[in-house]
Amino acid sequence: MVADALAQAVRQQLGLGRLLPLGTEHDGAWVTEHAATAVLRAAAAEVPEVRVTALHVDLLAPDQAAEPAVPAPPTALRPGPLRVAGEFLAAAEQPLPTSAERLRATLYAAATDRLGLVVGAVDLRVTGLLEEARATEATQPPGGARPADGARPANGAPGDAGPAGAEGRPGTRASAELAPAAARPASEATVEGRVAGAVAEVPGVARLAPALGGLTRPVRVEGPRATAEAEAPVAGASAPARHAQVQVAVAAGHRAVEVARAVRDRARAALLAEAPGPVTVAVLVTAVDAADMALRENTGNARSARSAESAADRA
Repeated sequence: MVADALAQAVRQQLGLGRLLPLGTEHDGAWVTEHAATAVLRAAAAEVPEVRVTALHVDLLAPDQAAEPAVPAPPTALRPGPLRVAGEFLAAAEQPLPTSAERLRATLYAAATDRLGLVVGAVDLRVTGLLEEARATEATQPPGGARPADGARPANGAPGDAGPAGAEGRPGTRASAELAPAAARPASEATVEGRVAGAVAEVPGVARLAPALGGLTRPVRVEGPRATAEAEAPVAGASAPARHAQVQVAVAAGHRAVEVARAVRDRARAALLAEAPGPVTVAVLVTAVDAADMALRENTGNARSARSAESAADRA
């Protein structure tokens, strides 16, 4: 039983990918690589005559990353400029540098405007032609092999971790995003429950979406479980510090970093309402709903188009 639970936790963590810094070291926010690459892939699908086959996000200069202002989630990257690296197929009828520049601008805009990532570089590599890929796919039986998901980007690092890198497999997604609104707690009898209730009301929060460290605890509070009714600290004594980790999914039409900041402030206010004293909050965005829907729709449209082309060729 313990071994099964450990194996499930490992699979869950691999599916999330890296925990990328969202905003700066002062924001206390991170986003899973799975959620981030879903946004980037959905945006890239809107660029005509290109197809992204591998996408990877990491620190541009790890030795220059800053210390976060709050305790970071386990395995989270320190805040610093990020590097988006990817591989793509392009159509032969337009110059490859033009295709690369359009895709680069789209990925940069999605990462910065829709998410709030601090991006220092977008490196892309063309690995083939769309026409050749389509011809190969047309000769494959349904469910045949598809291009390798784990293709290495230009820096030689592995491709997307887990579901985020699985081109054309929208059903393989981190369980946090499949979880129903295990979101709103049924009871607010605990500090965590009251903080979760406050966070759930923040505009832009689609739901509480626990993924890291177990699927049933979207809010974790470390430190004393003091309540507003608890005995006040002795005069002159410093109040013990408390730290909360909150995991949320961002709703459509909202910028992830701004939602994370609002969640941080609301969670901190809720903890201070319990009792005065030092409070820090780390926010982890585990899903961005609009990107997931767009990714599924674009994948379905691409499959339908390929099926139609194949049928036309056989006719």
